[in-house]
Amino acid sequence: MTVLGNRALGRATLARQLLLDRADIPVLDAVAHLCGMQAQEPQEPFIGLWSRLRAFDPAVLSDLLSGRGLVRTHLMRRTVHLLTADDTLAWRARHETMLRQRVLGTYRRELEGIDLDELAAAGRAVMADGEPRSMAELVGALAPRRPAPPPRALGEMLIAALVPVAQTPPRGLWRTKAGVRNVLLSSWLGRQPDPPSCDGADPVGQALVRRYLAAFGPAASADLRAWCGLAGLPAAVSAIREELVSFRDERGRELLDLPGAPRPDPDTPAPVRFLPAFDNAILGYHDRGRIIDEAHRGLSVAGERVVLVDGRVAATWSVDTGTVVVTPLGRLSQADRTAVAEEGREVASFLSGGESDRVRLSPG
Repeated sequence: MTVLGNRALGRATLARQLLLDRADIPVLDAVAHLCGMQAQEPQEPFIGLWSRLRAFDPAVLSDLLSGRGLVRTHLMRRTVHLLTADDTLAWRARHETMLRQRVLGTYRRELEGIDLDELAAAGRAVMADGEPRSMAELVGALAPRRPAPPPRALGEMLIAALVPVAQTPPRGLWRTKAGVRNVLLSSWLGRQPDPPSCDGADPVGQALVRRYLAAFGPAASADLRAWCGLAGLPAAVSAIREELVSFRDERGRELLDLPGAPRPDPDTPAPVRFLPAFDNAILGYHDRGRIIDEAHRGLSVAGERVVLVDGRVAATWSVDTGTVVVTPLGRLSQADRTAVAEEGREVASFLSGGESDRVRLSPG
C-alpha cells in the first residue's frame, strides 16, 4: 500500500481546500464543496473565502445569507457553521444525537432529570411564531417551567441541540456586528429538515463520507470523526468502501480517498495563504501533522489566525488599526518574508475596503 508523507498529504489538503490555486467558482458552490465553513466568529468565513476564490466579493456572501441560500447554524462538532441551505436540511437530523450528547457532556448534572423530548417540544412551540429570539429570550419564555435548569444549560441544549434553528442576519453579514437571534430552521428555509432514514440504511452518512473525502482526503476514519463529531459512521464507510482507494500515512494509519480526487506532487509550489480563525483546513483532522507542527497544534483551537508558508502553518496574524501584523513562529527566509508581506498587503486592502495596505512583520 502506498505511503503518503505529510508533505504529500498537505498538498492534497491544499488542493481540496482551494488553497493551492484560487478557484473560479461561485461562493455557494465553494461553501458546498468545503462541506461548510466554521463560523463561530461571524467575519471569519469572508477571510476564508477570500483566500480561496478569485475576485471574491463579500457582498455576494452577505446576499446569500440574507437570501437564505446559506445558513448559520450549529452542526459539525456542535460549533456554528456556515452551510448551504440544502446541506443544512439534509444533514441536521443525522447530527442530532451527537448535538445532544455534546451538550450533555458539558451540562449533564445541570440537566439531570429533564425530559429532553418534552423540552424540545416546548422550545419549538415558543419558536413557532417565527419571531427571531436570542437564547436568553427563549429561556425566558420557558422560565415558568419547573424544575428549571440553569439558564445557560437550558439555552445551550435548546439552541445548539434540541431545536433546529438558523441564526438570522444581520449576524454574519460583511462588516456588521450583531447579536445572535434564532428562528426555526423550517420557518427560515420553508421546509422541515429531512427525516432520518428508518430502514437501517445510512444514505446521509455515506454522502458525508464522500463529501468529506472530496474536501479533505486522503484521510483516516479518525479524521472524519474529528471533523463532524459523529461516532456512528463506520457502517457508512464500510458500505462505500469498494468505491474508495487506500493509502498509509507515515504512522501506519489507513487513509481512504476517492479514486479520482487530486493528489498533487509533494513538490508542487504552494503559495502563501492567510487563514481565518478556526479554519477547517486545520480543524478538519484528528492528525493535523500534514499542515501544522505538533508544537503549534494549540493555535488551531485557540482562535489564532494563521499564515501558511510552503503549505504549513508558519506564522500567526492579526489586524491592528488597519495594519496586518504577522508574527512568524520560526525563522523565515527573505523570500518567504517577501511573499508573506505581499499577501499581507492584499489581505489588508481586502479587509479595509482598499483604504490600507499596511503590513508589519515581526522579526523571525
